Amino acid sequence: MYWHESIHITDWFYLFFTENNGMAFGMEIFGKLFLTLFRIIAVGFISWYLTKIIKKRKVKTGFIVCLSLIFAGAAGNIIDSVFYGLIFNESTVSSIAQFVPIGEGYDKIFYGKVVDMFYFPIIDTHWPAWIPIIGGDHFIFFSPIFNFADAAISCGIIALILFYNNCLNHNHLLKNTPEDK
Repeated sequence: MYWHESIHITDWFYLFFTENNGMAFGMEIFGKLFLTLFRIIAVGFISWYLTKIIKKRKVKTGFIVCLSLIFAGAAGNIIDSVFYGLIFNESTVSSIAQFVPIGEGYDKIFYGKVVDMFYFPIIDTHWPAWIPIIGGDHFIFFSPIFNFADAAISCGIIALILFYNNCLNHNHLLKNTPEDK
């Protein structure tokens, strides 16, 4: 697909090709190299922690699933960040990115963009004219464009917050086994 090309699936779902320089919603903090290295360190820590808690076999499966979603999503975004710029030339509105020999891409290692493609403009309307300041302005509810990895991270974090938010008391993470009673 061309950069910012979209495929209409339904009125509330499009495949929309874009590339993201930063983290969620295109934010950039401390530069691309910092973000990529932070992701690698975070994935390393999550991998170590998952291995540790799985070996204990006393942690609830749901907690492991939540961390695994975050791990998998972050790992997917790392693959794009580390390698995408090395093996693809740049996407534009008039040219489709193509595989190129390693190192001949649009950027160097650790500086690749993350491909995003899911767009769900659930409500696409205008604010009523009678509302001060924003009246008549265009409004789209849920305008972020994201990828499957972003969705895995978001779902994992939301589930952790909803079901495992008491981080100070780790007893709620433990399975209730017959020997615990």
